[in-house]
Amino acid sequence: MIKPFFELVWAASPGLTLVSCFAVLIRSVFPLLVLYIGKLLVDELVLQVGQEIPELDHFYSLLVILAVVSISQFIINRINQVTRQLLGDLFQYKTSASLIERAAMLDLEFFEDNEFYDKLERARKQSYGRVLLLYAFLDLLTTVITMTVLAVALLFFNPFFFLVIILAAIPAAVSERYFSKLQYRFHKQWTPVRRQMWYHYFLGTDHDYAKEIKVFGLSGFLRSEYEQLTGDYFQAWKKLIVRRASWNVVMNMFITISLYGGYVILAVQAINGVITVGTLTFWIGALVKVGMDVRGLMSGLVDSEERLTYLQDFFDFFRIQPKIFENEDGLPWPEKLVQGIEFRNVSYRYNKSDVWALKGVSFRISPSEKMALVGENGAGKTTLIRLLCRLYDPTGGQILLEGVDLKEYRLSEVRKNIGVIFQDFVRFSMQAKTNIAVGNIEQRDNMARIEESAEKSLAASVIESLPKGYEQMLGKRFDKGYDLSGGQWQKIAIARAFMNDADVLILDEPTSALDARAEQEVFERFTTLTEGKLSVVISHRFSTVRMAERILVLERGEVIEFGTHYELMQQDGQYAELFNLQAAGYQ
Repeated sequence: MIKPFFELVWAASPGLTLVSCFAVLIRSVFPLLVLYIGKLLVDELVLQVGQEIPELDHFYSLLVILAVVSISQFIINRINQVTRQLLGDLFQYKTSASLIERAAMLDLEFFEDNEFYDKLERARKQSYGRVLLLYAFLDLLTTVITMTVLAVALLFFNPFFFLVIILAAIPAAVSERYFSKLQYRFHKQWTPVRRQMWYHYFLGTDHDYAKEIKVFGLSGFLRSEYEQLTGDYFQAWKKLIVRRASWNVVMNMFITISLYGGYVILAVQAINGVITVGTLTFWIGALVKVGMDVRGLMSGLVDSEERLTYLQDFFDFFRIQPKIFENEDGLPWPEKLVQGIEFRNVSYRYNKSDVWALKGVSFRISPSEKMALVGENGAGKTTLIRLLCRLYDPTGGQILLEGVDLKEYRLSEVRKNIGVIFQDFVRFSMQAKTNIAVGNIEQRDNMARIEESAEKSLAASVIESLPKGYEQMLGKRFDKGYDLSGGQWQKIAIARAFMNDADVLILDEPTSALDARAEQEVFERFTTLTEGKLSVVISHRFSTVRMAERILVLERGEVIEFGTHYELMQQDGQYAELFNLQAAGYQ
């Protein structure tokens, strides 16, 4: 665990790591120098007391040396403070960036598992804890070097002192280690509750939820739930902390008693003339310093062990392996689609679910066909789309592209050549141009392409009405942000689909927030612009659905009807029933 940790530190900044270690090494020597020069000063002063003409040249020289040492110590401490702060910040940024990268590698399926979220939460919580561990190690290194030098001197002077302090410190160390393990288990056990706490806090403070929170008067409910959760957590946490602190006080009394015993022995030796006054001050200072360092070392080791235990969560998260990953030796995307896409007896069941989201689904889409998916909520439409994008892999059956299993192709090329806009698209709190460019982020500096995509999706008129046009920050999360209506956001999202010249275009409920006129205009344009391309549309509006060449009807994860609008109306099945119900609403 320690080795990979220091590998992370070194990777953050080799230069700052070396400077920090050098500063730690140098500053570790200063306490002994200050103590020894202080001893010489006291002995010199005692020697000159009672002299008719004191010779203070040596005394003043020692004062100058002490001043130089003190200034040097201050400079080294400042260098150490600055370098470790910079190293700590870089370390935090780099490891947090790697956490983002790792999370992006993992399958969508993981993000639908509450146990995974607990692991992610604990790994995320280590963002600041990792920095504290770095600081703790640097402080421990300083303490170890200083204490080693002083301890060696103390052993030669009176081994009994050192033995007593070490024996007295052992119970405190054992106690701290025991409670650190209890504390880790506590945090692990309460992770789900903490996630609920912060979820209620997020709901009560986030802009996206503010309207419904106010309209439904939920602030009191959210506050009550938050206070209940935090109250339970706090009471359990307080009990553990108070118990730990009580034992810590009792155990540290042994060290204090041993230290005062050492002071008494030194005082007796000085009174009997066994040691000089300067030596007395030196050894009292050394004894105090060793005692403090032993305390600090024991506590620091336990604290570091505790933080290392928490760091285990961070490394455990990185050990989670994706099931869907890039195949470098995979096939490239076909230059031209000839056979199209085929679902062959495809089934899918979500993790830990006994219900099949899709079961035995089979159909084929030709390269230039426009197909619509129809079905009630929960029928499996979005699951089918996610399988096509390889966000999931089928539990059973195959998805074939040009007669070859989709798994045989390079994942990056599959994602690049299938353009999709989901119904729950993200409203990025970014500039308008960036909100469109996320459809093909490699083209984020290509303004001509961004503007062309906006024209195709009818988002251009929306952006032109904004104070800063394409440079306008969208959303209210940041300063001078401009929020859009639901329909305006959807036009921005649809523009993302046109950013990529993909062979397959998928729109999952893309016009649910548009009025009937705008929806008709969007789909007429979409139909024209996707001429010759394979496209799939999910919509609950049958005026849109009937524009597709063929319509696939899903019910409880199974295909129950598949054909043209005319064919399905002739069958007088579920599609015809749903179409007539919706049509009756407009009469």
